[in-house]
Amino acid sequence: MKSKHYYINLTDQERVDILHSLINKRNKLIEQGRYTDLVDEVIAKITQAKKRTFIIKAT
Repeated sequence: MKSKHYYINLTDQERVDILHSLINKRNKLIEQGRYTDLVDEVIAKITQAKKRTFIIKAT
């Protein structure tokens, strides 16, 4: 079965906001003594994602 790929267009500020919220979530999970594996994976994917520029043509 072929896996689906999803793309999201984020500005630099949106990327920073998402990272801050994920880090806050991770810290809360650590305080509760819960596992942070999934949050760590998402943080890694966002930080390693390629930045692409593209032009949107209005028709």
